[in-house]
Amino acid sequence: MISINNVTVSFGSFTLLDCISFHISEQDKIGLVGKNGAGKSTVMKLITGEQQPTSGSVDKPSGIRIGYLPQIMEHHRGVSVIQEVLSVFDYIHEMEAELETLSARLSERTDYESKEYASLIDRMNVINDRLSLESGESPRTRALKVLKGLGFKEEELDRNTETFSQGWNMRMELAKILLGEPDVLLLDEPTNHLDIESIQWFEDYLKAFHGSVLLVSHDRKFLDNVTGRTVEIMLGHITDYKVPYSKYVELRAERIAQQTAAYENQQRMIEKTEDFINRFRYKPTKSNQVQSRIKALEKLDRIEIDETENARINIKFPPAQRSGDIVFKGTDLTVGYPGKIVFRDAQIEIKRGEKVALVGRNGEGKTTLMRVITGELSPLEGEARIGHNVKTGYYAQNQEDILDGSVTVFDTLDRVAVGEIRTKLRDILGAFLFKGEDIDKKVSVLSGGERARLGMARLMLSPYNVLALDEPTNHMDILSKDRLKQALKSFDGTLIVVSHDRDFLEGLVDKLYEFRDGHVKEHLGGVAEFLERRKLESLQQLEVKQKETGNDAPVKDNAAAESFKRQKALSKEDRKIRNRISFLEKEIAQKEGRMQIIEKILANPGNNEDIYELTREYLELKLGLDSQTDEWTTLMEQIEN
Repeated sequence: MISINNVTVSFGSFTLLDCISFHISEQDKIGLVGKNGAGKSTVMKLITGEQQPTSGSVDKPSGIRIGYLPQIMEHHRGVSVIQEVLSVFDYIHEMEAELETLSARLSERTDYESKEYASLIDRMNVINDRLSLESGESPRTRALKVLKGLGFKEEELDRNTETFSQGWNMRMELAKILLGEPDVLLLDEPTNHLDIESIQWFEDYLKAFHGSVLLVSHDRKFLDNVTGRTVEIMLGHITDYKVPYSKYVELRAERIAQQTAAYENQQRMIEKTEDFINRFRYKPTKSNQVQSRIKALEKLDRIEIDETENARINIKFPPAQRSGDIVFKGTDLTVGYPGKIVFRDAQIEIKRGEKVALVGRNGEGKTTLMRVITGELSPLEGEARIGHNVKTGYYAQNQEDILDGSVTVFDTLDRVAVGEIRTKLRDILGAFLFKGEDIDKKVSVLSGGERARLGMARLMLSPYNVLALDEPTNHMDILSKDRLKQALKSFDGTLIVVSHDRDFLEGLVDKLYEFRDGHVKEHLGGVAEFLERRKLESLQQLEVKQKETGNDAPVKDNAAAESFKRQKALSKEDRKIRNRISFLEKEIAQKEGRMQIIEKILANPGNNEDIYELTREYLELKLGLDSQTDEWTTLMEQIEN
């Protein structure tokens, strides 16, 4: 359907895409992958015609409808959400108006046998046929379904578009694209501003979509669930894999390993052949054999190993100083701004060493709570208490506003660094992939992913024991996200993270707070358990609605209902205790393991060992171990009783 043929894109002496070719067939669902700056967005612009190739061609059928969602877009102002989205159906009103005009013209004519009269009749038939295809659900009904799936509430639809954030305006554009029923969807990072539930709805939509999809995303699970083919852009070249992303990663590793083994075998053979040629080149008795081997080498099809981009984030956060047992405690929290309450009556408790995710719709209060935790905002009601010796490093979502675009990458760190760490700034920047001339770039020219990495590098300049990260993976490529996730898993402090990236959260967090309809609800366990529980809760809510409308018999046994409520409450408390026990067991095992290592070192210290520092660390671990063991014993007794 769409063919990209030997396309090259160059900027001066720099070649971004080097003679690439691939084909998008009907109903293909393709993941376009590669590091930030590899050329993924450029490929989409080539297909839409927004950019022209230096050489080669992009062929597509005439009349093909392409829906393109770029990362950055213009948004209309002065209209409501529903007006903006319904504008995609303006063609229906235009056809209806044309039909009225044609009817009026025909009523005035009497030349029934003329070609002009027949032409008007033909045009009316075409319009009637097209309108009949639109005669199912009304445009408003169709728009409401898509908008609700993307997270809009019905009472929000009459608000003007400019009262919504850029992320919500992106959802409006996405709704318009989907309602336009294109033949091909080109989606550049569509999940960046979607919450977890909206992503699930969007996945289901794309699975059922009958057209073709070319998708750029750094969400591994989203790629796996939607696409069945992966096109990789690496160093200007592409490789086409007929598998989803996770399988592509495996196949790519296998291919590189096979190429490497074949390359090494061939190099050994070449080395032996050249050695033979050099040894016997001037011996008359071996001249025929020498010439034969020289010709064989000249004809040899030499194996090359695909180039790889091995540069990726390799970071480790500084050791965290010990904080109090309770890092943050919110009691009866009502939070918001003058004239607007975001959420009310929240009970939130975050303990030392926990890794907690804040999830929910955009605008429900996740970032607002972050501002309370960091002390930027005071609650309207209730108490927000920060624990003893808590030092919080805050990564805000809007790095483009926080970072000064007029200074260089190096100066961004140099301005906030103090003491000995200033001598290590180049090493820190190198760990975040800023090397050579990169450190002299102005922040204003950095991509979204580069700004995200630079903002994260700033956090390493102080030894925080609490990291509060608001959408840290937006714009990061998959490899960078994986490295960041590993660094956060090994971080020995407390983590509070706002994210909608399920793959990033899975295995990283052990507790979630869900922000929904002005309230905050605690969920114990990981993100997979939360999502499963959310589906069950939605079904239970549906059953309640059926009973309220009379579709089911009313519950007569009030005593049984109360018993069920009490049992549910006990079950929740039991899960909370068991989750805490599991967390303590992991912490105890880690501390015991580290103490054993220190004991071995102290038994036979080397010349470079800091005995004082090791002893101090051992005593701190022992103190923490005793406290956690006592808590574990108490909780186990509660479970057993």
